[in-house]
Amino acid sequence: MSEVLPLIGAALSISLTGLVVLLWAFRSGQFDDLDGAACRILFDDDDAPPR
Repeated sequence: MSEVLPLIGAALSISLTGLVVLLWAFRSGQFDDLDGAACRILFDDDDAPPR
């Protein structure tokens, strides 16, 4: 039983760290435009300078 308590503490701290990172990603705008990068590759870049 004494081995289980440190494992529970480690699992809780790892999950809390993951939750904090996920909330930070949501608040910093990491998931704002999911389709933009996928569609951007389909468009031609007309603004490229001539060589």
